[in-house]
Amino acid sequence: MKPVRKAVLPVAGIGTRFLPATKAVPKEMLPLVDKPLIEYAIAEAREAGIEEFIIVTGKNKPAIRSHFEPDQRLENLLREAGKEDLLHYASPAYKNLTFVEQPGPYGLGHAIWWTRHLVGDEPFAVLLPDDVIMSKKPCIGELISVHNERGGNVIALEQVAPESAHLYGIVETTSHSERHMEISNIVEKPVLGTAPSNLGIVGRYILHPDVMENLERDSRLPNTEIQLTNAIVASGKSKGTHGVLISGRRFDCGTKRGYLSATIAFALE
Repeated sequence: MKPVRKAVLPVAGIGTRFLPATKAVPKEMLPLVDKPLIEYAIAEAREAGIEEFIIVTGKNKPAIRSHFEPDQRLENLLREAGKEDLLHYASPAYKNLTFVEQPGPYGLGHAIWWTRHLVGDEPFAVLLPDDVIMSKKPCIGELISVHNERGGNVIALEQVAPESAHLYGIVETTSHSERHMEISNIVEKPVLGTAPSNLGIVGRYILHPDVMENLERDSRLPNTEIQLTNAIVASGKSKGTHGVLISGRRFDCGTKRGYLSATIAFALE
């Protein structure tokens, strides 16, 4: 089994919930205490051993790329001010970052499919920077451990309240232990009262490369938003799909309430 070396970070969304703040600043660049949201996802993946990062951006999002590039002007200003201890912020040590631009708002599945030439035939991680997870261990690392044991696809899960299930992809399971389960189906944002369980998907995945083949089929449908969950379910029929209840605390920073809660929690930490 090939190791998980690559991570895809889809950041092409418009960020309408945070307008007008996100009119000129991408949502993923909003600061959580002293770092932009996207840095938390990359730091989590690096700690788990991920070596290469593929960042899927949308049009008019140069700030994300600029953030990870060396800034000679800032470096000179810090040197002149005698603040050598801050130089690493001017020239961040992030390597092996590749940027690709999604041509339009065609869904999460399309964003993943758009990286197929970079992912190749290896299993890969997907991290949604909107979901920030405070944990002693990197959440994506827990998923990698399960993948190393069982192969297939691995999805991060958390228990959700019944009244909130319609906001999530909800999994249906065939076997269940304290934190691990086998997934037979995924219902994307079920109608209130029809969810097959109380286990909602968190924005962390390890995916088998044949997910790309299923996304390829969906991408042929015209004017269709491509759902990642459909491709995972199709892949799972032959490769298996496993769920892991996360051990950390997840903050949905795609909402104002979640973003403010995360800011307070990380500031106190």
